[in-house]
Amino acid sequence: MCGIAGWFDGSVDFAQHRKTVGAMSASLGRRGPDDGGIYVSSPVCMIHRRLAVIDVENGRQPMTKVEGKRACTIVYNGELYNTSEIREELASYGYEFSTRSDTEVVLTAYMCWGGNCVEKLNGIFAFAIYDSKSRNMFIARDRIGVKPLFFYEYDKGIIFASEINCLLQNPLVRPVVDEQGLSELFLIGPGRTLGQGVYKNIGELLPGECAFYDGTKLYRRKYFRLTAREHTADAQQSIKEVRELLIDSIERQLVSDVPLCCFLSGGLDSSIISYTASEYNKRNGLKAIDTYSIDYEENDRYFQKSLFQPTPDSDFIGVMVDDIGSHHHSVIINNYDLFNALKLAVDARDLPGMTDVDASLLLFCDKIKEDFTVALSGECADELFGGYPWYHNRNILFEESFPWSRSLDIRRSILKNGFLPSGEEYVRQKYLDTCTATEKLPTDSPLDARMREMFSLNFYWFMQTLLDRKDRMSMYNGLEVRVPFCDYRIAEYAFNLPWNIKAINGREKGIVREAFRGLLPDSIIDRKKSPYPKTHNPLYFELCASAVTEILNDKTSPLYSILDKNGVEEIIQHPEKISSPWYGQLMRAPQILAYIIQLDYWFRKNSVEIV
Repeated sequence: MCGIAGWFDGSVDFAQHRKTVGAMSASLGRRGPDDGGIYVSSPVCMIHRRLAVIDVENGRQPMTKVEGKRACTIVYNGELYNTSEIREELASYGYEFSTRSDTEVVLTAYMCWGGNCVEKLNGIFAFAIYDSKSRNMFIARDRIGVKPLFFYEYDKGIIFASEINCLLQNPLVRPVVDEQGLSELFLIGPGRTLGQGVYKNIGELLPGECAFYDGTKLYRRKYFRLTAREHTADAQQSIKEVRELLIDSIERQLVSDVPLCCFLSGGLDSSIISYTASEYNKRNGLKAIDTYSIDYEENDRYFQKSLFQPTPDSDFIGVMVDDIGSHHHSVIINNYDLFNALKLAVDARDLPGMTDVDASLLLFCDKIKEDFTVALSGECADELFGGYPWYHNRNILFEESFPWSRSLDIRRSILKNGFLPSGEEYVRQKYLDTCTATEKLPTDSPLDARMREMFSLNFYWFMQTLLDRKDRMSMYNGLEVRVPFCDYRIAEYAFNLPWNIKAINGREKGIVREAFRGLLPDSIIDRKKSPYPKTHNPLYFELCASAVTEILNDKTSPLYSILDKNGVEEIIQHPEKISSPWYGQLMRAPQILAYIIQLDYWFRKNSVEIV
């Protein structure tokens, strides 16, 4: 995994912009601490920072490959999981390879198939290729959107990067936010509309999208979308096929030339990955897998059972560790460290995010990085296989709203009257656009049709927030975290599963449970869904409340003219009145206050201008 950036402008003498190019490269240093390189050839400058994982010695970038009078140069961030298959096919056409890296395979695939190469790739990636013959640049992003790629297009050129902060190192890109950006921050955040970078004129290549830039215009093409197809397999065959897809995806992602470990919460998803990794290691004569879990100081004392978090992870982690014989590490987060990491999490995400849910993952990854460079995690199973409570509560299921943020009331309560007057219409239109664009079959029952809409809503919104979180918090520490449930083959299959099969036995992720029944302990298979753990220690709330009180009384704060002081103070004084989360399952009173802290820091740090 790496960080990439580039600047395409035929009128620019890049020799005169060494400072800017250097600043852009340096801003990606945490994503790629092992190596770096810059390629310059009018009209393009390409930047790469490397985290070496596969073919450590020979995978340096930017990488150039020559074919006759044609030279193509790539900067690539990602991992390809069908490298050997594509390499073999290309070799059969006469192409030769000088490295074992997937970077060279992607580059050669482009030289062979052009922009259609993306349809051959199974992996997580964002890359750019400059073709000296056509003098065009090709950019692409993986089908699911695991790896980020932002851009700023202007009348003479385009600038692109893995991170928004990298774009901001270029003086052409100004940190400006308009009404649309404010709506994203205050009414949708920490979610974000796909394709929008919150800042004015900063865009994002969509998941499953590629584009050519010819020096005047960006020509974009969607090469992957969720397509409705009839599912013909019965329940038992479907269970078998889900098990085979998941095991194949996990085993493909266990390939690494550097140390690899697994996240393990004791939940179904991480347990499946850890079990499969353990079995793979045993078959191949490798050492026992290392697993990692996270918790917080004194959480055993303050844990509170809720609809969204019915059981603590600690009750189940030991069951899995004993079952697979992993070498387990428990990381305990200090609440002062958690509070102090809120601002680091903004640095990592480039935007206000999921507050302590982000910050704790950042600290967790920092600890793992001491011994490992690659980890596997269970993100996205809930979105693909109906794991969240809102899939199963009929009172929520058919509401015309985002199920993880059903009402804007709590958001409005902390904003001054009249701020973003069209906000409700803005959010509702985003919801409707997603539902309208969802493919359905004429034979779908009303329930299955709605479940397709819910799948799209979760896939294109909630899941993207979690993927962004995972990429940013891990790569900030130079740790590559792979997400096997995000294999596009699994997403396609799950989208077309009828609900009575997907939720077999009336359970969340019912088909996944049955796919691994008999392989995992029954207590893990039957455990009720429980989300990523958060701190329950009142100390964390107290720290956030104190910091927010200072912000409310600071007339220099960028939020002074935006926030309703009385509304925020009501949350500080009566946190128990927050009856539903701000976002998702975990963001309640402490996290609302933490989000305000992150907003204040983000506006100040970037000198954000509101227009």
